[in-house]
Amino acid sequence: MTRRQKRSGAAGTPPRRRFPALSAALALVAGATLAGAAPAHATTWTGVAPGVTYRQYDLAAAAGTAHAHVLGVDLADPRVRLGLLYPGVMAARSTVSSLAGRQGAVAGVNGDFFDITEAQHPGVAATGASVGPAVAGGRALKGAVPNAQRFGPTPPPGADTRAVVGVGADGRARLDSLTLDGSYTVEGRRMPLGGVNQYALPENSVGAYTPEWGDVSRRRAVCGSDTARAAPCGSRTYEVTLKRGRVVSASVTPGSGAIAAGSTVLVGREAGAHRLRKLVAGQRVAVRYALASASRSAYRFAVGGFPVLSGGRPLAGLDASVSAVRTAVGIGDGGRRVFLFTLDGAARYRGGLTISEVAAALRSLGATEGFSLDGGGSSTLVARPPGAAAGVTVRNHPSDGAERPVANGVGVFVS
Repeated sequence: MTRRQKRSGAAGTPPRRRFPALSAALALVAGATLAGAAPAHATTWTGVAPGVTYRQYDLAAAAGTAHAHVLGVDLADPRVRLGLLYPGVMAARSTVSSLAGRQGAVAGVNGDFFDITEAQHPGVAATGASVGPAVAGGRALKGAVPNAQRFGPTPPPGADTRAVVGVGADGRARLDSLTLDGSYTVEGRRMPLGGVNQYALPENSVGAYTPEWGDVSRRRAVCGSDTARAAPCGSRTYEVTLKRGRVVSASVTPGSGAIAAGSTVLVGREAGAHRLRKLVAGQRVAVRYALASASRSAYRFAVGGFPVLSGGRPLAGLDASVSAVRTAVGIGDGGRRVFLFTLDGAARYRGGLTISEVAAALRSLGATEGFSLDGGGSSTLVARPPGAAAGVTVRNHPSDGAERPVANGVGVFVS
C-alpha cells in the first residue's frame, strides 16, 4: 500500500485546476474593507521563538469590535516549519494546547472543520474526523468527504472539500486542492477507491481504512448521500478486512475497534458493497492511494478548509452577512510568510467577523492568499511565552469558555 503523496498527471487522473480558477472572476467584496482595521505595523510584534512573532489588536467590524490574535511565521528561516497537529489518528479529537505540547510545537491554531454531531443519524456517533484532506510529514493521511457532507459555513463558489492550505517540498506555503487517487486491485482488475479514512464515503463506492483511522465505528461512512448530509444511513453495506494484502474476514455491517498494523479495512456501500461481496477468504487484494495536487506540488503538510483570498483579492461570493469567531491563515511574500489569525471569543468580542471581513483582515496584514479554518468554539491560538523553553499557553479566549477538542491544527515548529 502506498500512503505517499503523488504529483498529479498520472494516467487516469482527471485534470486539476489551480486555486485562482476556483472562481471565474475575483472581485472585491462590497463592504469587505474593515472600518478602523489596524494596519500591520500599528501594534508591536513580540517574539515567540526565532522566526515566530505574536501580536493582538482590536478591529472594528459590522458586528462591533473584534479582537484579533496573530502569529507571524517566517518560513524563509530554515529553522522554522509548519506541521499538522493531530491526535495520531483521524477519528479522534484533542485540544490545540495538548496537541502542541505533545508534538513540541512552539505555537499553533486549530485546523479543519470536523464531524462534530450526528443528531440526524440516531445511534450513530460523531467520529471527530476532519472534512478535508490531511497530510503530515509528507504522508497522505485521509481524503476529503463528499461536498454535501461537509460541516461549516458555505464556501465561495467553486471551492470544495478538497481545498487545502499547506507547505510544499520547496518550503513555501500555498493554497491548493488535493484529490484522492486510489484503487484496490483484485486478480488484475483495478477498481477505484472512493475514500480513505473519511467519515463519509460517496454513494456506491468503496473506502479504505487503515490503522490511522482509529478505533471509532466506521458506520458513519455509509450515512448521508452525495446531496444531503442528513440522508439516512445505507442498508446495503459490506466490509472486508485485509491482512498483509489478503482477505481474512468479512461483515455485512461496518465495524469498530482499532485496525491492526499491516491491516486495511475496505468498506462498501450500495454498488461498492456488491463488489466487495465477491471477494473470498485468502484472496489477494492490493490497495494503493495518494493525494494528487492541482498545482503538481508535493506537500510536507496540508490541512483542509476553504479559500477566501487569492492574488491579493477576496474571492467572489464570500459571505458578508454572518459574523462569527473565526480562524484563518494568510500567506504573503510568495509563500515565505504565514499569518495564523484567530479571533477572541470573550463575550465583549464575540460578534466576530464575516468571511469577507476575514479576507480583508488578512490582506491588511500583508497576505495575498487567505484560507478559512474552523471557527466558533474551535477557534484557539496557543503560543509559548517569550523566552520560555517549553510549554504553550492559550492566548485568546475560546468562546465555549474552555478549549474545545478539535480534529487537527496548524503547528509552528522551530529547530
